[in-house]
Amino acid sequence: MPKPTQLSFASLQVRDLKASRQFYTDVLGFQPAAQSPPDACVFETQSGASFAIRKPLVDLGATNQLGWGISLWFGVTDLTALLHRLEGKVKLVRGIEASPFGNTAIIADPDGYWLTLQELPHA
Repeated sequence: MPKPTQLSFASLQVRDLKASRQFYTDVLGFQPAAQSPPDACVFETQSGASFAIRKPLVDLGATNQLGWGISLWFGVTDLTALLHRLEGKVKLVRGIEASPFGNTAIIADPDGYWLTLQELPHA
């Protein structure tokens, strides 16, 4: 029976596309893709999954916590070094903790979405 086996696309609806684009590019270091829809910004990734931010399709003001229950994880090669570089630029929700999947930390983006940073094993 066919079944989903991997994440292929993740998108966050953001209040301020320009501010969020700056956060994901200037602060986190994502590279915008060559082409994006007019109301969105798609980012290049090194995995098979695509990641984008976009203008809202719903009233984001109608909720006090965006994406509650949604978890986005981004792999990083050196979690300690990244958190040091991000110090003062992002809200740290949870510092480095061991997990069954390696060390992780959680930061918040400008809209309050929680982003889990997962340290990838060294090859």
